[in-house]
Amino acid sequence: MSDSMEAPGEAVPAEEGGPAVPAAHGVPALEPYDPAAPAPLGVERIPTGNTEVDAHLGRLADADLLPADGHLEVYEDVHRGLRDTLTALDAHPPGPRPAVSHNPHHQHNHRS
Repeated sequence: MSDSMEAPGEAVPAEEGGPAVPAAHGVPALEPYDPAAPAPLGVERIPTGNTEVDAHLGRLADADLLPADGHLEVYEDVHRGLRDTLTALDAHPPGPRPAVSHNPHHQHNHRS
């Protein structure tokens, strides 16, 4: 038997004070479960068609690599970027605006 494999049933010390997880014959020992460890959520991101919006939404994947206490910074950054991008979409383009007729004598037909 090689030095890299544990004997069946032999306890393998866990890291950071967690319980030891027995190793099975030919199967590596499992690390103790850490609920605070980073884990991808597996949420599918559907492209919006707007490259800037899609880039900000893609940044949410960074939270998958961070512990929970690091998520807030990513979420705030994404929110700020989306707000700025969407606000820019609502802004009128620079340059002359189309003329609007304000003729008080013009009657509108509002029938549906």
